[in-house]
Amino acid sequence: MAEVICLCNEVLDVDLREYLDEHPIDSIDELREQASICNKCMQCQDLVEGEIYLARVRRQRAAGQF
Repeated sequence: MAEVICLCNEVLDVDLREYLDEHPIDSIDELREQASICNKCMQCQDLVEGEIYLARVRRQRAAGQF
């Protein structure tokens, strides 16, 4: 079941994961610049940064890098 990860913009965790899998975002600042997914409310920063990290790990594994 999807959970809201960003309360301000009502972004669901599955939508954020899908976006991060399709776009090589490496930081929350890049995410703010490229998408209207995160503004600087800071309430969900830890969750969003965690998802960015996990997406980066998934990309590295997919590329065969460990």
